[in-house]
Amino acid sequence: MVPKITLITNYYPPETGAAPNRIALMAENFVKAGFDTQVLCPLPNYPTGKIFEKHKGKSGQSEIINGVKVTRLWVYATNSSRLWKRFLGMISFSFSLGKYGLLNTLPSLVFVQYSPLLVGFFSTFFFKKKGRRLLLNVSDLWPLAGKELGKLKEGMGYSLLEKIEKYCYTKADLVLGQSEEIISHVQNIFPEKNTFLYRNLPDFKPAAPIENSSAQKRMVYAGLLGVAQGIVQLCKEIELPEGWSFDIYGAGAQQKELEQYLENSTKNIAFKGSLSRKQLHKELITYDITIIPLVTRIYGSVPSKIFEYGRLGLPMLYCGGGEGEDLVKAHKLGWTSPSGDFRALNNLLREITSLKYWPVKNEIQQTTITVFDSRKQFKKLVEHLN
Repeated sequence: MVPKITLITNYYPPETGAAPNRIALMAENFVKAGFDTQVLCPLPNYPTGKIFEKHKGKSGQSEIINGVKVTRLWVYATNSSRLWKRFLGMISFSFSLGKYGLLNTLPSLVFVQYSPLLVGFFSTFFFKKKGRRLLLNVSDLWPLAGKELGKLKEGMGYSLLEKIEKYCYTKADLVLGQSEEIISHVQNIFPEKNTFLYRNLPDFKPAAPIENSSAQKRMVYAGLLGVAQGIVQLCKEIELPEGWSFDIYGAGAQQKELEQYLENSTKNIAFKGSLSRKQLHKELITYDITIIPLVTRIYGSVPSKIFEYGRLGLPMLYCGGGEGEDLVKAHKLGWTSPSGDFRALNNLLREITSLKYWPVKNEIQQTTITVFDSRKQFKKLVEHLN
């Protein structure tokens, strides 16, 4: 009998970014492993907060992509920084999930992407009641991450969110964590909980990186332009050494503010807009260094850009602390600087400029491919499930 699985996620291609790529890769891997695989997700809207043109005016849609049965449900789309609007967006998708679950039969194995918090909670509550075996994929430690970003404050509301978090862990048959810190956090609360480290590792055949022997250095950022990344503040505070340029690709809540700032800035910084993943990879291999910023160290967070950029052979400047910093140092993928410390960052940029030695892109690429093997990781997960 063919095993079946349904993956519930707030993000899926054609949306771009780490979250959609991660779930799409997992879904397609389940297909290759012989599973009848379905994805339940909203109509595509991330990271712009607007339903994509091709899907506008639809209450839902079903299609098959790379063997995966994708069912897109109605959602109130927003990327607003206002909490009530984000709350409304999560509730709307949760409502659509509930309606779908009442009208359709889901298989015994259900994968739930835990983040956003309320979508994870509703999915856990509703489908556990129906007796499903739940795999909870924890990519961020909410509400802790919200508190560390300054978006949430301790009080009755925060305590309620903590109870929701613990409920989800309690009901999950297996908790997948994207970092050792996430696994430790869950096991500190529930020492006997069944857990599995499942990092957000990409699986694509990278082109050979392009080495640059010129003294002119090109730095790049590619990804979400959100609150956690603080790209606008970075552009205001960064002091590019002479001969350096800084290009930015992406979309998100801070895009308009970024464009407005750069219109009046004399710094050698350019916003390049959004590209498809394949196009972006072609551009990224031509750069000398990439920067991965976080406004503050967020416990449990290991940006997937570390693995994506490493596979492309890009030396990286990581400004996020924690486990991500440890990985960059341990595998010699580039340099690190404390999150939010722009004086330290600017000093480091000057030091890097004076270095005669520059990390060899091919070495970074080979290390990443060898150490962070997505296929081996997925194989271990399937063995764990059996």
